[in-house]
This record gives sequence, C-alpha cells and structure tokens, in this order.
Amino acid sequence: MSARPPFTPFAPASPRARILMTWGSFLFPLVVWCAVSYLPFFWHPMVRITDPGGVTFLEAGQLIEKEALARENARVIVAGGEPAVGRPSNPIFLPAPHRVAVAMVRSFTTPPRRAGEPWLHQSLWHSIRIIFWGFLWSCVFGVPLGLLCGVYAGCSRMTEPVVDFIRYMPAPAFGALAVAVFGIHDAPKIAIIFIGTFFQMVLVIANTTRKMDPALLEAAQTLGAKRRHQLFQVVFPGVAADLYNDLRILLGWAWTYLIVAEYIGASSGITYFIYQQARYRIYDNVFAAILMIGIIGFFTDRIFEDLSLVFFPWKSNGRRSILARPFSRTKRPVEVPA
Repeated sequence: MSARPPFTPFAPASPRARILMTWGSFLFPLVVWCAVSYLPFFWHPMVRITDPGGVTFLEAGQLIEKEALARENARVIVAGGEPAVGRPSNPIFLPAPHRVAVAMVRSFTTPPRRAGEPWLHQSLWHSIRIIFWGFLWSCVFGVPLGLLCGVYAGCSRMTEPVVDFIRYMPAPAFGALAVAVFGIHDAPKIAIIFIGTFFQMVLVIANTTRKMDPALLEAAQTLGAKRRHQLFQVVFPGVAADLYNDLRILLGWAWTYLIVAEYIGASSGITYFIYQQARYRIYDNVFAAILMIGIIGFFTDRIFEDLSLVFFPWKSNGRRSILARPFSRTKRPVEVPA
C-alpha cells in the first residue's frame, strides 16, 4: 500500500514523517527566535551604543530607540559635535537564545543576590510540590465523582449542573477567600490548583465514562454482577485508559494555574524567582525560568504517555514503551531438532 500524504484526514503519518514533523515543530520557533536575535535586518528596533560621541547622556552599551538616536544625532551635528554610533539590537526584554541557554546553567550555579532567597532548583521543587498536592487532591475527589456522574443519571442531575456553573468562575477569584481560610503559605496555592482542575475534571471524566461500550455492562448484568462489581470490575477497567489520558491533559491545566496560585499569599516557588529577576531586569533568567516550566511539563507528559503503553498495552498501536525496553527479555529462537 502506498504511503498517504501526512495531511490526509484521519490518516496516520509514517514514522519518518512523525519524526520530521515533531522536530520541525520545535525547530521553526527556534529559527524565528534566532533570526530575530542575530539578523540585523529582521527586527532590531533599538541601537546599542558603541561610541556615544557628543551625546552627553549616552554611554557605551546603552540601548536607545533608533528614532530617538537619530533626533539626538541631528541636534549634535547641527551643534558641530560627533554623532553617536552603535549597532542594531533587540530590546532588553528579548535576549538571544545563547544568552538564555547560558542563564539556564548559570541560574543553578549562581547564588541568589540577597541572603535568604531560594535558589532556582529550590523554587522549582517548591512549585512542583504545589502542583502535586493540588492535583492529587483534585483526583481523589474528582475521579470518583466523575465516574458516578457518568454511570448514574441521578448523580449526574444532582451534581453536574452546579459543577458546570462553578467551573466558569475563575479560580484566582477565590484567592482572597483561600487566604482567609487557609492562611498565607502553601495551602491557599494548593486550593487554587484544586479549584482550577476539580470542576473541569468532574465533567470531563463523566463525559468519558458515558462513552464506554454499553454491551460490556449489559453482559455483566446478564451474568448477575452486583452494582459494586459493575462499577469496579466493569466500568472503571473499561474506561481506565481514556481516564488516564484525560488526567494527562488536566495536569497541563494545573500548570497553567501555577503562576497565579503562587502570587496568592506569600510569594514563593518559580513565580517568585521570575518576579525577582524581572525586578532586577535580568530577562535572561526570566526566559530561562519560563522555558524550564515548559520543559518540566513537556517531559513529565512524555513520561506519562510512555507509561500508558505499559499500563494499557492494547492501546499502543504497535508502539513499545521506552521505559519498559530495558526490562524486556529477548525471546530465543526455538531450535527444531533435525
């Protein structure tokens, strides 16, 4: 069978096309970033002064807009002075990729500017703990409630309307209330992560549960399975693979609430690090910290995706788990006696 074009509706891409498109999705924004940073004709609205000339308020290394520099140089030339010269440059808030790469390493090795401030790895670990506990409690209450709403119409009618109503309320709006109830430390931050994911989780899981093949439940009822057996031995195993994927997506939503949550009460975690570096105008570190959040979230999701091939091998479509390969044994060929 001839390979179909990669953009054929619902057609799976070939392994080679998948690899090329995956790397291309990362390389394209990186190429644009490099072009903006290193090619003077692309987008360099500022000028970094190399020789201030007769412009008294300028100094070497200072950034100034091109229009403002042109006006000052015209005034200096009329007065008989030397114009300032410089090279095209980006604004200070847009560092080049190599500077961000250096900052990602330097942030782990350079101590904080003020005594008592956390290191970057400490801030990251603090944020990961907040995500973990907020999402864990959301799963503890949201998964069972979503399953019950998906299975029983009565539970759905009594629960989903109010859940659907509350989910439109922005989670940060509960910040002041969370501080009043839980104090100013980590508890209100965990509460915001919980609020931001719990109500969405109930509806998503309920909808996924309703998609289960009803023939499985009818077969269990025909064989005389009790209600609790139908729920725990038929419904939950029947939708477990899809629920796992739902939780992977919802975990990404938890990360999106992190920055807002960490502004509530006492600032902490990676949000505090970003805020402090922005105050010091060290935008290399700001970009580095933002990229680290994306890297942690991306690779966490990749690990969970790989684990799904271990937990639900019938959903693998021929793929093998990278995590399971070191533990898999190679079958020896059977020797047939002559």
